[in-house]
Amino acid sequence: MVKYTLKNLTNLPDVASQSGLDDIQEARFAKDALEAKRTGLSYHRIKAGRRQPFAHRHNEAEEVYVVIAGSGRVKLDEDVVELHPLDALRVAPEVTRAFEAGAEGIELLAFGPRHDGDGEMLRDWWSD
Repeated sequence: MVKYTLKNLTNLPDVASQSGLDDIQEARFAKDALEAKRTGLSYHRIKAGRRQPFAHRHNEAEEVYVVIAGSGRVKLDEDVVELHPLDALRVAPEVTRAFEAGAEGIELLAFGPRHDGDGEMLRDWWSD
């Protein structure tokens, strides 16, 4: 068994583009490509001034998000929080979350334990 796996996140398939959301964001999920057994990792780039068209929450998985470039906001249940480069945000599983990019867009890494079937998506959740 190989003891490590190296992948460039930008070379992974863009799930957002495959889902017709390429005018809003990129979403690249690395767990399978990295051959990870229990750890989820994803890269998200939301285009300038755009908001994710859905929110999500989990039953079990706590997630940590790290802003690697740009800025924006995240709605966490009823709270809206500003995000800046190198901010690290821990989100409890049951908290509903969705991201919005600032004027220059936002790039995020998301980390957490992977539990198959542990996510719920909510469309049109963040209204003004």
